[in-house]
Amino acid sequence: MVHLRVKEIAKQRGISMGKLSRTADVSYKTVKRIYDDPHYSVTTNTLEKLARALGVPTATLIEDVPDSPEGGQRGWLSV
Repeated sequence: MVHLRVKEIAKQRGISMGKLSRTADVSYKTVKRIYDDPHYSVTTNTLEKLARALGVPTATLIEDVPDSPEGGQRGWLSV
């Protein structure tokens, strides 16, 4: 399962959701969804915009984690 580290990286850099949304040119609603659900499905284009705004390589925003034992995946990454 893929876990997005957007919230974690933004907090480390002192970047608010609003500022990230504006800088990345990604809707605030999308940024909030990613913050609320790190398994939220995003396009690679959105991921690239967020990475650029945060000043990190795109791969830094993605973390592979084992599937939950409850069964099933909660989300997927659009490619």
